[in-house]
Amino acid sequence: MNQLTISDIEYSKRRRKTKREEFLDSMNEIIPWSHWIEIIRPYYYNNKRGRKPIDIEIMLRMYLMQNWFNLSDEGMEEAIYDSYAMRKFLKINFLDEQVPDATTLLKFRHLLEKHHIGEKIFRDVTDRLEKAGLIMHGGSIVDATIIAAPSSTKNKEGKRDPEMHQTKKGNQWYHGMKVHAGVDAGSGYVHTITGTAANVHDIDETVNLLREDDEVCYGDSGYSGVEKRPEIQANEHFRDIEFRTNVRPSSLKISSSYTGINWDKESENRKSAVRCKVEHPFLIVKRQFGYAKVAYRGIVKNMNRFHILFASANLVKCFRAGRTQEFCMA
Repeated sequence: MNQLTISDIEYSKRRRKTKREEFLDSMNEIIPWSHWIEIIRPYYYNNKRGRKPIDIEIMLRMYLMQNWFNLSDEGMEEAIYDSYAMRKFLKINFLDEQVPDATTLLKFRHLLEKHHIGEKIFRDVTDRLEKAGLIMHGGSIVDATIIAAPSSTKNKEGKRDPEMHQTKKGNQWYHGMKVHAGVDAGSGYVHTITGTAANVHDIDETVNLLREDDEVCYGDSGYSGVEKRPEIQANEHFRDIEFRTNVRPSSLKISSSYTGINWDKESENRKSAVRCKVEHPFLIVKRQFGYAKVAYRGIVKNMNRFHILFASANLVKCFRAGRTQEFCMA
């Protein structure tokens, strides 16, 4: 889209940009496209005969938009035809080429899943945040969120997804998987994520979310007693970490006749003031990106998408903080 079309000239006269276009412009500015393309290139199709494969950047841009707007393969294809902002982000000109079809996007997604490209991109984002000095060290916040999965058995096998299980939270049962996240306590950027079935307890994944240089770890009341776990005690560094976990509210009872300051409650509020940073990436993924329900069968496929989404959540936080220049220079 180097040459302006009539549509480009017409849209340039608008009074304001839509939120979608502003978001896509911000992501286009902060993403290191050349490096991400080189991550994919060794695994991409290199047909010396037959039809020339579609450019990697076009497929990557299309795949990222599919994740950000939570669209199906067919829905993504139609949305680009319908939205000027998406067509502009994809950098195609209908005078010269057409939008890749849903089947092409499907094959590209399978290629990324097969070679764990989502995890490589997530690691690239965290490495760049490290080099830019935007991630602080010394403390992590751990938490997990439940991602619902279809409980229906109306499929070819007539069964639920065998990798998804159910768990009870409060007085309600949920069927699906859990995404566990380790978040930097100082900056709020996600540095580690893992995925399990929903019936795996949050505390079981703690050891996989900590960093070797962590000195303190924050968690909600579900992580009570984590310091006594054998895998924590067996690690020379992790057993020295100070675990600041919230206690259950029911244990903070105080007499109604007491008029002084409830210092126990004050202490819990201070812990929660730090721990709340872990909720921000979950908010972006589940509300802004709309990924509150799994789209695929199997934890591995969904984790490839979650790595992309949490990498994107870090980019959103970085852009909102006005740190785009530092990130791009890293």
